Amino acid sequence: MNKEYQETIMPVGGQAVIEGVMMRSPKRIATAIRRANGEIELKTEEFQSLIQRYKYLNLPILRGAITLIEVMVLGIKTLQWSADKAMADVKVEERKFNSHDKKKKVGMSTASAIMTVIIALTVGISLFFILPLYLTTEIFSIEKDALLFNLITGIIRIIFFLLYVWGISFLKDVKRLFEYHGAEHKTIFAFEDKIFLSPENIQKYTTFHPRCGTSFLVIVMLSALIFFALLDTLIINWYGDINFFIRLITHIPFIPVVGGISYEALKASAKYSNSKIVRALIAPGLGVQRITTNPPDDQQIEVAVHALKAALGEEYKNELIPDLASIEATG
Repeated sequence: MNKEYQETIMPVGGQAVIEGVMMRSPKRIATAIRRANGEIELKTEEFQSLIQRYKYLNLPILRGAITLIEVMVLGIKTLQWSADKAMADVKVEERKFNSHDKKKKVGMSTASAIMTVIIALTVGISLFFILPLYLTTEIFSIEKDALLFNLITGIIRIIFFLLYVWGISFLKDVKRLFEYHGAEHKTIFAFEDKIFLSPENIQKYTTFHPRCGTSFLVIVMLSALIFFALLDTLIINWYGDINFFIRLITHIPFIPVVGGISYEALKASAKYSNSKIVRALIAPGLGVQRITTNPPDDQQIEVAVHALKAALGEEYKNELIPDLASIEATG
């Protein structure tokens, strides 16, 4: 292993997609998916964040808001690519088998399964902001108590989030998506620990990662509680009144700011992960990952390693990362 690699580990992140994993490094994005015929298909593209290209954007909070938007755009594009490949496999399978022989179909084999994920995400985002505000306004007469109002709204928001995640976790295809989510986490853990990335080594790690998007969403909801309580206090003191409509038009534009604050909190939690206080603060996010991640099998791990290797590129090649050919031979 070269000395430079021993001293530093390239920061990577990722997400689960349909029948695969996307990995992201500071220089490129790579997505690996398992096709219906068992082969792994890889898509790699160069990518550099705006905050890397323009140093003046690399400011606290602002960089978090920019990163959040970039991750969302990349996530949607990657998910769409994997969905297109899954649908292509479905069409091939439908030509091979009678439509009544459902047992022979593999993977995420219907358009409705793909749409379920997309619609669930869209509905979930709507529920987390508008409906909690409305319910707190209509049920409780505490509009001018900024802290209590936002505390109750935050509790409702968290309950909705947990119910949403718990509900979709029962869907067969989402369970499989969560398995790839677990494969992503295990692989990143192993990479960060600098061990040889074989399925056997990777399987020893937990599926709960502190930098996960699930943990980030929990931090967002907690940050929103505090931030919007302060914002509402300023509005009440300045305007003298506040209602559902005022909260709606003032809270929604500040969602990127809350995202930026949450990003900084997530970075700090990674830096001080050995602190008991920090561990207590990230515990809720790790707890939710008990729902959003499932134990993967070795083939799913192999897909994640393919994506990670491609995202890192040849400049980070070393004996800890196996050749693709050696991974394929184990599949």
